[in-house]
Amino acid sequence: QLVESGGGLAQAGGSLRLSCRASGLTFRSYAMGWFRHAPGREREFVGVISSNGGLAYYLESVRGRFTISRDNAKNMVFLQMDRLKPEDTALYFCAAALSGNWPLMRYDYWGQGTQVTVSS
Repeated sequence: QLVESGGGLAQAGGSLRLSCRASGLTFRSYAMGWFRHAPGREREFVGVISSNGGLAYYLESVRGRFTISRDNAKNMVFLQMDRLKPEDTALYFCAAALSGNWPLMRYDYWGQGTQVTVSS
């Protein structure tokens, strides 16, 4: 099970930190991805972090603004979002992948999402 938290309302230029807590899986074995889904748009890959946290890969439009990190001791992954833009408004959710061809992972588990709204 993956449960996200930390979403909310932010001003453009502001920051939010999303968290995702995993349970029922061997967390340290999974790469963890973040995705977002805005109304009227396709689900969009945001970024992914490797199982040991040594590698990360981001959507070009968030690179340099968003940072993914993880704490394997706490079974948690984080998405730090800085310099937010109105176009970052979406439902954000995390996903866990045991396999794939980095960074194109095959995701086995998905969370329900947490809403991020950025006002201009």
